[in-house]
Amino acid sequence: MGGGLLIELMRLDAARMMFRAAVINGALAPPLILLVLLLSSDRRVMGDRVSSPVVRALAWIAFAVLSVVTFAMLAAT
Repeated sequence: MGGGLLIELMRLDAARMMFRAAVINGALAPPLILLVLLLSSDRRVMGDRVSSPVVRALAWIAFAVLSVVTFAMLAAT
């Protein structure tokens, strides 16, 4: 509540701040997916619970799509 009051008192546009936060979260998604993908595929980290080849393939596809979209978004601005 204090943060919301501070934003209101500073006359900041909350909708614009939420949009910018969403853009930042979207830009951070590909590196985080890559980190999770690499860690979940490593037997030294996961032991016998490594991710299956199907899950790894889907994660690589998600990583590729999000990376392309992120680069396109950054190139458009």
